[in-house]
Amino acid sequence: MANYKVFIKPSAKKELESLPQNDLKKIVEKIKNLAIDPRNYGAEKLSVEDKYRIRQGNYRIVYSIEDDKLIVIVVKIGHRRDVYKNR
Repeated sequence: MANYKVFIKPSAKKELESLPQNDLKKIVEKIKNLAIDPRNYGAEKLSVEDKYRIRQGNYRIVYSIEDDKLIVIVVKIGHRRDVYKNR
């Protein structure tokens, strides 16, 4: 299986930078693992859009996959109570 390139939207990068330090390390590790297998165990397809999400504690990472270009785009990172609002 080929490795994917992971891109983080500027808005998601801003959300990432505002996270608590202890959660940040774990979330960055999850994002790095998306390059190896974006549909790994724990990834769920969102019913409303053609996007996926993975969990890390109380946080969610929402991303889209472009298989033809081998690209993963992280579109949103946030607390589980807020991440699905205002999509």
